Amino acid sequence: MNHAAVLADAFGRIKEVVHDTLDDIPAPALTYRVDSDANTIAWLIWHLTRVQDDHVAGVAGSEQIWTADGWNERFALPFDDGAIGYGQSSSDVAAVTTGADLLRDYHDAVYAKTVAYVNSLSADDLDRVVDENWEPPVTLGVRLVSVVSDDLQHAGQAAYVRGVFDRA
Repeated sequence: MNHAAVLADAFGRIKEVVHDTLDDIPAPALTYRVDSDANTIAWLIWHLTRVQDDHVAGVAGSEQIWTADGWNERFALPFDDGAIGYGQSSSDVAAVTTGADLLRDYHDAVYAKTVAYVNSLSADDLDRVVDENWEPPVTLGVRLVSVVSDDLQHAGQAAYVRGVFDRA
C-alpha cells in the first residue's frame, strides 16, 4: 500500500464513523447533550468536517468548499464563514441544529475533495513544510495525520453521544 492509499483509507474511516453515526438518527439525537455544556452530534460532525475542509484547502492552496460550493449558505449558521469550531461557546454549539442529510452531504463532499488531493501527492510532497509557526516546522504529512487524528476523535465522540442517546 502506498502513502496515498494509506491516507485515503484513514479519511475513509472517518467517513464510515460519520455515516454510521448519522444513519437512521432521530432528529432529537442530533442536538442531544449529555450535560448542559457538552458538544452535540450535529456540532461535532460539522466541526470535524469544517476542520478537514479548512486544513486540506490550506495545504492544497484551494478555496474551502464551505464557501466555494455554498455550504455556508445551506447551513445558514450564525457564524463567520471562516469559523471551524475552535473556541466556540456552549451557545455556539447549540446553534448547530442542522439535519443529518446536510451534515452527511457536506462531509461526503469534503471527503471526495480530500481523497482527490491525497491521491495527487507524491511521497516527497509529504516532506514539504506547510507551517513554520511550530518547532519543528509542520510538514504536509504531519498536518494530514493531525487532521485524521482530530477528526477520528470527534467522530468517536459523536458515535459515543449517539450511543448514549439510543440507550437513554
